[in-house]
Amino acid sequence: MYAIIETGGKQYWVTPGEKVRVEKLIGSEGDDVEISALWSAAGDSKEEVSGKQLPKAKVLARIIRHLRAPKVIAFKRRPKKAYEKTIGHRQDLTEIEIKDIQLS
Repeated sequence: MYAIIETGGKQYWVTPGEKVRVEKLIGSEGDDVEISALWSAAGDSKEEVSGKQLPKAKVLARIIRHLRAPKVIAFKRRPKKAYEKTIGHRQDLTEIEIKDIQLS
């Protein structure tokens, strides 16, 4: 059983029981979240949902925790101009656990 979902502008291939780190979602730890399937979803019996039936497919997940990604350093430099600039960024993330994939 799998589904392809989109959240935070990124696409993820998920299966039930899997833990995924996605961009920050609104909600507190322990809350349940419903995400619609993006491209396709399939069940255990090789039943695949796509096209017109896809809006019915949804993924149920639980928010485990909110965290921050490791710092990414951006360094700018102009040769022969004595210009240097360092910028750091840490992205807010949410770790979710996929509970169930519903095809209908």
